[in-house]
Amino acid sequence: MAETLESKASKAAPMDRLWAENDDSRVTGDPSLVVDVAGFEGPLDLLLHLARTQKVDLARISILALVEQYLIFVETARALRLELAADYLVMAAWLAFLKSKLLIPKQPGDEGESGEELAAVLQFRLKRLEAMRDASARLVNRNRLGRDVFARGMPEMVIVEKRNAYSASLYDLLTAYAQQRQKQAINNVTIARRGVWSLKDARDILTRLVGAVRDWTALESFLIDYMTSPEERRTAIASSFAATLELVREGKMDMRQDDVFAPIYLRGRAQAIKAVEVAS
Repeated sequence: MAETLESKASKAAPMDRLWAENDDSRVTGDPSLVVDVAGFEGPLDLLLHLARTQKVDLARISILALVEQYLIFVETARALRLELAADYLVMAAWLAFLKSKLLIPKQPGDEGESGEELAAVLQFRLKRLEAMRDASARLVNRNRLGRDVFARGMPEMVIVEKRNAYSASLYDLLTAYAQQRQKQAINNVTIARRGVWSLKDARDILTRLVGAVRDWTALESFLIDYMTSPEERRTAIASSFAATLELVREGKMDMRQDDVFAPIYLRGRAQAIKAVEVAS
């Protein structure tokens, strides 16, 4: 039996780290199950840890005495916390199951878990249970909305009243008035297209009108029908005067002016008159 326990302890050595902090894992305010069996007196979880580390021989522990002490503890702890009694029931059951595994040597063909593996599973479950308890305690002790902390209330309706205050001197008022008047005074100017006589038009008209005239006749008398407005009068006289100079130079008519700024007189030359008579 000693050889079996030693071999099982050597095989389970890698799992020892799961029990490293077992002494402090159940330091809480809950009442603990203190057992007194086979010369051991202390908490049940400590007995489980010592059995796991081979510091207590499970073969010498009486399961009957352990169950009797557990029943007494359950009777006292049931009124306080039922889940605490359930926790110790699980530990006692696992301790009994672990003892049975350690007492019966493992056969080569056995496929079940060894006592060391079951002890490691129990330790993991105890640690997970302790973590859940700590998490629940932290949740309960958190600040509660409406009691410890308060959310921001509904926004208040703030009415913003805006008032415009103007301050201007007499100079500012006059400047603004002048700017507005200046904007209104600006009008779009449309420049009408002027009717301008070309030199060719004036030459054709004079050749046709003056070509058969033998007497001196004023230039403006030939242009009466074309000078309907002052603008047309200026352009007709200017273009006709330039065309007259060209026709005189070519020998198609004669021109006479008695004085400076005096009226200009025109008449056709003999050759031009004959040409017109022949054409007619």
